[in-house]
Amino acid sequence: MIERYIRDVPDFPKPGILFKDITPLLANAEGLKATIDALRDCVSPDDYDVICGVESRGFIFGTALALSVGKGFIPIRKPGKLPWKTASESYELEYGTDTIEIHTDAIEHGSRMLMVDDLLATGGTMEAAIKLVRKIGAEPVASLFVIELDFLEGRKRLDVPTHSLLHVG
Repeated sequence: MIERYIRDVPDFPKPGILFKDITPLLANAEGLKATIDALRDCVSPDDYDVICGVESRGFIFGTALALSVGKGFIPIRKPGKLPWKTASESYELEYGTDTIEIHTDAIEHGSRMLMVDDLLATGGTMEAAIKLVRKIGAEPVASLFVIELDFLEGRKRLDVPTHSLLHVG
């Protein structure tokens, strides 16, 4: 159902890349609701205490899902965007490295986190996010994605149950 709201954009952000654009999905109330409902059905809300989303599209789906199940939401951001004490985790990209951060007091020690992002590609960002929440004393219980690029095998890097709504070759 949600596939029809995902637009393919060839050669973005560079030649040879087929970008999966979720903007039409976000603009369509029916498609967005179906997406949040499907994400909600992947993992029982009894299995986690709070939802954690990775900047920036993980904020969209994670916050909507949190509201849907009556849970709180914790953002993982790029460096320098959070105003309080942070923990950070760096990870490798195709060309260089990147870093993500979370507030050190974002959650109670031992809280169970559901990790959310829009796209699973190589898995580096979510792998770093999982390490980061463990660093502040939380337990990631699962990761959720709207789209997974299966051919990049990113889920192999994740040591939590992983669920994706749409699988691409």
